[in-house]
Amino acid sequence: MVPGRRLDFPATRRNREPIFAVLAAHLPPSGVVLEIAAGSGQHAAAFAPRFPNHSWQPTDLDPVHVASISAWRDALGTPNLLPGVILDASSDTWPVTAAAAIFSANMVHIAPWSACEGLFRGAERLLSVGGVVILYGPFLRRGHEIAPSNVAFDQSLRSRDPAWGVRELEAVAALAERHGCVLRDVVEMPANNLCVVFERTR
Repeated sequence: MVPGRRLDFPATRRNREPIFAVLAAHLPPSGVVLEIAAGSGQHAAAFAPRFPNHSWQPTDLDPVHVASISAWRDALGTPNLLPGVILDASSDTWPVTAAAAIFSANMVHIAPWSACEGLFRGAERLLSVGGVVILYGPFLRRGHEIAPSNVAFDQSLRSRDPAWGVRELEAVAALAERHGCVLRDVVEMPANNLCVVFERTR
């Protein structure tokens, strides 16, 4: 992959409309939306023009992805889409100091648990009361049958890195509560994924 080239992830194109519906229902009326692990930048490119009252700040740990984010931004020319920046979710030093919302798709399972912990520490630092964290991806839920595709995906992730894996929603919610965020909504999505919405309450 060439730095500066617009990457095209088919899954991002497939899931953006269902995710947009959740964002439209739950984002605060205005403010900075911090996207963590923005990948190719296609979500940022798709969503920023549809939320003109928000500043969309895409970030990623991978410099190749950040270059792709910038390439999508340059092609789009949308003024509220900010330049992509490097952000390590597990770190306590972020290049953003305040946000109205945090959005992350397909990160918490393709990263060590420390990244999820860092994400909610960041939410506690950045969000005011009423701010939201919206996560998209597969989750395990107590009392719910596990889709065979998610079992296979979890096994595949753990074979690539034992620190990765599909997370239990209850564990994520307990972590969020320790950082002042309460689970407000769970939205069923295509392909056995969920959008989960947390609100900063204290």
